[in-house]
Amino acid sequence: MPPPHSETVVIGAGPAGLTAAYLLTKAGRGVTVLEQDPTYVGGISRTVSYKGYLFDIGGHRFFSKSREVVDLWREILPDDFVQRPRLSRIFYGGRYYSYPLKAFEALRNLGPLRSAACFLSYLWARARPMAEPKSFHDWVRNQFGERLFRIFFKTYTEKVWGMSCDEISSDWAAQRIKGLSLGTAVLDALTRPFRRAGARSGPVVKTLIDSFDYPRRGPGMMWEAAAAKIRAGGGRIQMGCRVEQLSFDAATRLWTVTSVSPDGHREQIRTPHVISSAPIAELIPAIRPLPISVFQARALRYRDFLTVALMVKRRADFPDNWIYIHDPAVKVGRIQNFRSWSPEMIPDESTTCLGLEYFCFEGDGLWSLPDQELVALATREIAQIGLVDPADVTDACVVRQVKAYPVYDEHYADHVATIRLDLAQNYPGLHLVGRNGMHKYNNQDHAMMTAMLTVSNILAGREVYDVWQVNEDAAYGEDGPSGAAEALRSERLVPRRAA
Repeated sequence: MPPPHSETVVIGAGPAGLTAAYLLTKAGRGVTVLEQDPTYVGGISRTVSYKGYLFDIGGHRFFSKSREVVDLWREILPDDFVQRPRLSRIFYGGRYYSYPLKAFEALRNLGPLRSAACFLSYLWARARPMAEPKSFHDWVRNQFGERLFRIFFKTYTEKVWGMSCDEISSDWAAQRIKGLSLGTAVLDALTRPFRRAGARSGPVVKTLIDSFDYPRRGPGMMWEAAAAKIRAGGGRIQMGCRVEQLSFDAATRLWTVTSVSPDGHREQIRTPHVISSAPIAELIPAIRPLPISVFQARALRYRDFLTVALMVKRRADFPDNWIYIHDPAVKVGRIQNFRSWSPEMIPDESTTCLGLEYFCFEGDGLWSLPDQELVALATREIAQIGLVDPADVTDACVVRQVKAYPVYDEHYADHVATIRLDLAQNYPGLHLVGRNGMHKYNNQDHAMMTAMLTVSNILAGREVYDVWQVNEDAAYGEDGPSGAAEALRSERLVPRRAA
């Protein structure tokens, strides 16, 4: 008896996978979603619950330049957004710096001599830029100068990635802080007190936004609603299912996807289309016949992280969404205050929940520490920073997140290019979407856009859009994918029609 048929199989129930499944279901297409997590949808954009406390894994602001993405958010979750102020600070040298930069505060904290040295360093970098910046260090030095690179970029970036800024590709900086320079930041800081709400002129640099939307009970609320709509529309979502193998039959151009349920039961589904947001390093070795690019896939690297959530008495509260810790004396990289994301994530008025984020590699010393030792480390470091008295910590839990960030090392682009060529030539019907699915560190909205354009291609029966041209700072044209050609006039990288 042949395996059951589905028009599309989606691997992964994160933002990209669920966006694709939702849009296909709306179009009347049959969809089966396979999610490895037994409990949560949303991937890294899920909301974790602990004793009534809700917390976000990594922090997810709902802000996008794409009207189509925003409209989709509102369609899926029409009545449950709250608007939150964007408040962030940098902790460096025992002082706090507002981020985005407040020029006079930064000058005061740095002192006149160091500020003058930073400005001269910036002028020197702008007068003598490196012609072909290859590393993160090179790119940031060109934009900000060497001294500001060392103060505001080096320590935090190396905590996040576990590698030198000289080893990280300049692609990373170009994607994550594209459009932001010292001049942009200072101009924004000087004009901010005089701007009326909504009076900002010119394009918005994402790192300088003032406010954002947020689901009142965390980002998982969005993806739980999407999953419910997919099921109501006839789609299947199978939780706790690990994809074991994807077999391609060149004669029929059909895929057979084999998954394993939590009780060990194997199921096979035949389909002409597989949409995958699974990490490339896991997906490619599961394909049969084995792709020639399997060695490149296995060479791709990922950065993992863990969150130590501390429940603390309210007097330890602070207004920031998160604080970036640039102090090399502590291991913590970032601290979130979940009450500042949404008060509804905290079950009572007398406490709040702080999330201390530690960046690591799965299996290394930090990752492998027992939860009790991680809680002790977090409690000690948050006291060392001066935010919380250890006596105010009332409870804690630890959440580990594997493959949170695809690593942009010096070889990743060549590896991904080889994999793309191999799949395009030999494995039609396999569509890669999302952050890990494409090994592109894009934001949630751009992961969604890769899925939206993929669905457009599937429904059209041909490649109308080159999904790989979506980057994390893309501008899309207000009319959605059909307006993408108009947006090509923008200086930003945008979805482009395939030739």
